[in-house]
Order: sequence, then C-alpha cells, then structure tokens
Amino acid sequence: MTETENRSRDDIRRTGTVQSDRMDKTIVVRIERRVMHPVYKKYVRRYTKLVAHDENNEAHDGDIVEVAFGRPMSKTKRWRLVKVVTQAAGGAS
Repeated sequence: MTETENRSRDDIRRTGTVQSDRMDKTIVVRIERRVMHPVYKKYVRRYTKLVAHDENNEAHDGDIVEVAFGRPMSKTKRWRLVKVVTQAAGGAS
C-alpha cells in the first residue's frame, strides 16, 4: 500500500490564512500552493478557498490557521478549525 492509501480522511490537514471571518462560526481559509508553469518553467501561485467551521469564533482575518477535513456541516463546509497557528499583527479586538 502507498502512503496515501494508509491515510484516512480524518488525517487530511491544511494550513492557510483566514480571508474572511464575517459569518457566525464560519471562516474562509485561503490555501496557497506553488505549481510549475508547463511552458515557462516558472513557479506560479495558485489559491484554494476552503470554508471551515470555527465553533468558538476564535480565528480572525489574517490569522494563520490549521484546518482538518471532516463530515459535511453544510452545503459548502467540509473543514473544521484545529488551531490558530499565528495571530495577525493587528490582533483581535
């Protein structure tokens, strides 16, 4: 078995920046990945936006957070907040 076959869906975690925290108990996390351009061989940034569940409303705009894959909580929410890795420079109010 390969390593991807051994991992369960609960082990899938991503780290990204909170782009929006305006919804109640919900955050939008922007995940950045770098891929090589097929023609120019230059690395370009690609982004993915994930909607995550934040039970205690502890993450704010600009925070770096870790999210984990889980059961569907709504039409678009499949991720949940694990922890706030780094708080934004402005700080929480």
